[in-house]
Amino acid sequence: MVIKTKSVYGIKSKDDGLRVLVTRYWPRGVKKQAVSVWLRGLGPKPELIKLWKDEKIKWVEFKKRYLAEFVGDEKKMFFSELESIVQVEGGQVTLLCACKEDVNCHRSLLKEMLEKKKYQ
Repeated sequence: MVIKTKSVYGIKSKDDGLRVLVTRYWPRGVKKQAVSVWLRGLGPKPELIKLWKDEKIKWVEFKKRYLAEFVGDEKKMFFSELESIVQVEGGQVTLLCACKEDVNCHRSLLKEMLEKKKYQ
């Protein structure tokens, strides 16, 4: 299983596999050809994004609130779709977001959640 994460603005490579955009909004300047699948429902809620960007909450709080969103049916549905994609692609998937860094980005949380499932 190879689940990668990167910025949607980064260089596309052959080993990306299926490129899955996990943002609520389409990133500016990104062509449709740069993305294989768009799962907008996996993006954090707008209020949470605003708190994070305005530096009103720290990463630990962002992570807690983002993961709490998975209690709702919408997030569960989109995550199930992502799980299905990972299974079909044999784990050869790259999760994309507009954030430049992986470290404090929700796509890294999604990767962790998928890796706990250990798809083969």
